Amino acid sequence: MADTGKPLLIKRYASRRLYNTETSDYVTLEDIAGFIRDGREVQIVDLKSGDDLTRQYLLQIIAEHESRGESVLPVDVLNDLVRSYMTGKVSVVPEFLQQSFAMLRDGQAKVMENMTTLNPIAKMPGFDAMQAQQEAFMKAMTGTWPGKTGPGPEGAQPESNEDLAAIKRQLAELQDKLSKLK
Repeated sequence: MADTGKPLLIKRYASRRLYNTETSDYVTLEDIAGFIRDGREVQIVDLKSGDDLTRQYLLQIIAEHESRGESVLPVDVLNDLVRSYMTGKVSVVPEFLQQSFAMLRDGQAKVMENMTTLNPIAKMPGFDAMQAQQEAFMKAMTGTWPGKTGPGPEGAQPESNEDLAAIKRQLAELQDKLSKLK
């Protein structure tokens, strides 16, 4: 995507189809949810009237995820939101939610920053390669794929003894390098 500093402009046509102006193609609500998950801001406007429809579509995305059982918002929170809309009074709920999410994002960023700052091994040259080798080693030793608890896909060939020996040798070399760094 071109410029992540400004929102991705999505135009809604009279046919209700959504058009990504950056890639010149039609997108779905799931595509828009993916853009947002990737950290991109979006703006959805009606082509004919120019009305901003972003809020309406974001609520629709949340409603669809909630209806599929991907519950994020507890019922109590949803009840409070409905109450805040229905009272007719000026509500502090939107400002509170905005500040809460801003604090959550900042906190997550600080935790990730501290993890890399406090973990001297993460700064070590070749750390990514070491992680990949450890993952391959675990796969070879347990017969599972990374992130899964069951066996690999059917028809997968077990690692040969030569591959296993090579992985063990690489692991021993990495352990030796780590012990010299201490």
